[in-house]
Amino acid sequence: MTMREPPDATESPRFTGPRTFARLPHTTDLDGVDAAVYGMPWDGSTSFRSGARFGPEAVRSMSGMLRTYNPVQRVQVFGALSTIDYGDAPTVPGYVEETLARIERFVSTLAEQRVVGVGVGGDHSVTLAELRALAKVHGRLGLVHLDSHTDLWDAYFGKPYSHGTMFRRAIEEGITDPARMIHAGMHGPLYAAADDDIPDELGVEMVPWIELATLAPEEFAERARRRTGTGPTFLTFDVDFVDVAFCPGTGTPEVGGPTSFQALGYLRALTGIDFVGYDVVEVAPQYDPAQITALFAANVAFEMLSLIALSRA
Repeated sequence: MTMREPPDATESPRFTGPRTFARLPHTTDLDGVDAAVYGMPWDGSTSFRSGARFGPEAVRSMSGMLRTYNPVQRVQVFGALSTIDYGDAPTVPGYVEETLARIERFVSTLAEQRVVGVGVGGDHSVTLAELRALAKVHGRLGLVHLDSHTDLWDAYFGKPYSHGTMFRRAIEEGITDPARMIHAGMHGPLYAAADDDIPDELGVEMVPWIELATLAPEEFAERARRRTGTGPTFLTFDVDFVDVAFCPGTGTPEVGGPTSFQALGYLRALTGIDFVGYDVVEVAPQYDPAQITALFAANVAFEMLSLIALSRA
């Protein structure tokens, strides 16, 4: 079995070679693979600024900055975890339901082979396709959701599928268990006071940023562990969770959120949960000429890979 890892950056400069994630080998051969990073280039469900279809490309480009060892988590990632870039899921511009079906089939291959996927979006509606694919293999899922929005609305513009409705659809479809779902980091204006009641009505736990900001990362992680229990769980991270000063390249930016340092702290603390899949979404690179947002998202994906490595250490 061949270990899949990046080339040695001291021998081959990180700005060289094809733009795969962290310069990992691009292959669809899953033999001996522990984890796979893949893109979901789709933004047909955005409600404000489009452009997240270019997120996977931008994240791959900035991921050249990544190295192989996580000194905060004290874990070797690449070189210990056999990892590949699995390429991009197929999408159909203009057709959300067909796009979700195609992403579901794409992710199903990983799920069936028990390869842990780290998806890069793409607007947040793509997570519904990932949840559908994983639930077929693992059963009903828990969810840890870091975001500035709950994404639990019933409809946008009278339609059921958008990047703000997919977690309600997941509950309705029986692929996530509301009693094992925790949404954290919500901030910014709402449409009405009743929006604050939606999580309780659906039976999910919400920790708004104004409360989360008072919790140490480990305190939040303990709440997440209690909520998700011992069952299979998905971790999804929307970059608009982070204050727009640190992640301007996104479709629905919000002010007054955590710094990138704080956000990574909450993410790193999420050990001891049975995550069967991960994603980081809503990178829209054209709004961020310095590509700070894409660099941050690449590091989020690296932290997710670190959680996988820690779970197998």
